[in-house]
Amino acid sequence: MSYFPTWRPATGSVVMPDERLPAAQSATMGLQHLLAMSGSTIVAPILMGFDPNVAVFFSGIGTLLFFVLTGGRVPSYLGSSFAFIAVVLAVMGQEGATIGHALGGIIACGAVYALIGLIVMLVGANWVEKLMPPVVTGTIGVAIGLNLAPVAVQQLNAFGNPTAAHITIALLTVLFMALISCYGPQSTRRVSVLLALVLGYLLVLICGNGLGLIPGIDFSKVAGAAWFGLPQFQSPEFHWPAMTLIAPVAIVLVAENLGHIKALGSITGQNMDRYIGRGFLADGLATMVAGSGGGTGVTTYAENIGVMAMTKVYSTLVFVIAAFVAILLGLSPKFGAMLQTIPAPVLAGLSVSVFGLIASAMARIWVVNKVDFTDPRNLFTVGVALVLGAGDFTLKIGDFALGGIGTSTLAALILYQILGIGRKAA
Repeated sequence: MSYFPTWRPATGSVVMPDERLPAAQSATMGLQHLLAMSGSTIVAPILMGFDPNVAVFFSGIGTLLFFVLTGGRVPSYLGSSFAFIAVVLAVMGQEGATIGHALGGIIACGAVYALIGLIVMLVGANWVEKLMPPVVTGTIGVAIGLNLAPVAVQQLNAFGNPTAAHITIALLTVLFMALISCYGPQSTRRVSVLLALVLGYLLVLICGNGLGLIPGIDFSKVAGAAWFGLPQFQSPEFHWPAMTLIAPVAIVLVAENLGHIKALGSITGQNMDRYIGRGFLADGLATMVAGSGGGTGVTTYAENIGVMAMTKVYSTLVFVIAAFVAILLGLSPKFGAMLQTIPAPVLAGLSVSVFGLIASAMARIWVVNKVDFTDPRNLFTVGVALVLGAGDFTLKIGDFALGGIGTSTLAALILYQILGIGRKAA
């Protein structure tokens, strides 16, 4: 079997990963996948204080890297991971911290992730599922969402200077996203973040630029920006406290990617377990590459699985098209300047929605995997880890500091294993 598929022409209504559509249809599908991931990939870096242009650029680079390392056999798009938001904001909140410190931590996380991928390639993935069962991965994900709650409330309160207009637009943005998610057609639900952003943006344009009821949007920087040019890359700086804060996110990324590849195997009818190790390695290296130039850590996207399940098109070639378009957008300063005009109240509303969804979506892992909460082992693991994560408990030993997400992750991993000693035999 060759490293890459031959991509034979598709003949049926279901297009498999090793099949291809005509060029025009492939381009359309590629753009649809780009749209599906765009809301999250754009919003995540803005909430972290990163340049969204750089993040979009590296999402394209990361997707191509994933495509090559998995032999073009796993249909996936790599976009900004929300799992990094809490730990990056924690690093940026430290005295004297810079984006460079956060980038160094992102690279460290990618290195841990890539190392896990190499081990899986050598010995298989069974140990991952034993060390990180659904009760543990779900707990870590929920802790990340709860850890972000104070940040969302700060933005909703406009950092201590709330106005009626700010809070109203923020809450309307939350409502827009909820209504789209609940009542919109299946195709629009996949892009609810993006549509809520657009509707909130239009609301500020009407009430601000049009009616003058609130401060309007300033487009002067958009007008002065060039159509094409290199993104504003940033250099990483390696500081141990930042690295120990961010590196544990690798556990969440492993859980996300493991679930992603297994879900792809289920919907395509092809067993993709043999690509789990390569998928971890590719995702880890893509995160390191992104962090080396100012991008956010990346992960595979459930939104893109939704598009594939809806269209029955699993061809990996459409993701190559999506990746190249993302790179072109990242090379447009005018596109980046437009993203920077997103109003603060709209971002506040998106923060409330997105941070809450991180917690609730990760809690879904417990439901789907039927985690038994009558079992004290599961109950104590979840309870202790959530308190440490939501309370942002920081463990300090000399110059070493492990933040809330790190202590929560460590507690979930260790406590679950300790409480399992001797129980199997019993």
